[in-house]
Amino acid sequence: MLSKKILWGSLASLVLLTSTSAVALAEMPASPSKQTIQSLEQPLVLKVGVTIGGLALIGLELWWFIFSKSQARQADIETPELTQKD
Repeated sequence: MLSKKILWGSLASLVLLTSTSAVALAEMPASPSKQTIQSLEQPLVLKVGVTIGGLALIGLELWWFIFSKSQARQADIETPELTQKD
C-alpha cells in the first residue's frame, strides 16, 4: 500500500512540475529587440554602509559558528553535583 502512495505522489508531483513550467513559458511577454539597461548611480555613503554592514554580518557568522563555542570539559567523577543519585 505504501508503494502505491509513493507512486501516486511521484506522479502527481511530476505532473505539477511539468505543467507549471509550461504555463510560465507561455506567459512570458515578447521582449523588444533594442532594450538597453540603464545604470543607476548609488551614493558613495550608501555603498560604504552596505559594504560595512555585509562585512559585519560575515564577522558575526564567523564568531557565532566558530569562536563562540566554549571548550568541552570532561566531568569530574568526584564532583557531587555532576553525579546522579539513586
